[in-house]
Amino acid sequence: MKYLIILILFCISVGVGYFFSLKYLKRKRFWGALINLADKLSLEINFSRERLKVLFSSFDGNTKKYLLGIDEGFVDFLDKKCELTQENIFKNASVLKPEEKDFVLLFLKTLGRSDVENQTREIQNYCIRFGEIKAQCDTEQKKYGSLSVKLGVVVGLFIAIIMI
Repeated sequence: MKYLIILILFCISVGVGYFFSLKYLKRKRFWGALINLADKLSLEINFSRERLKVLFSSFDGNTKKYLLGIDEGFVDFLDKKCELTQENIFKNASVLKPEEKDFVLLFLKTLGRSDVENQTREIQNYCIRFGEIKAQCDTEQKKYGSLSVKLGVVVGLFIAIIMI
């Protein structure tokens, strides 16, 4: 019975460490998905000249789940169901920092405001900045994400040793 409790406590501590590492993984995936979305917008605006609502709605479903609902919030804004504010767009994006939310909101506000050439240039500039933020998120995920899991294992082992 004692070893079963030790095993359960060990698994709980590893699970808590993994739970904390998910924040960094979600941020990394979000920025990757946003880069993919911006690249798609850049290409589609140049070649198909389709409306933004159609472009956002037809975005790849596998990558769309990592956008944390900002695409749906933006489509709601385009349908005039809500305003383009942080509260409406970032309902499920609690892993983003406030300055990152401001930056993404600025990106969304610039969409559809200029002609095709300038719009494409602006999107490419945002892609470069998004890439820089994603590189920073990669570094944080490697550093702190694995650290949280390792810390969970160490705490679990410490608890196991104390209880033995």
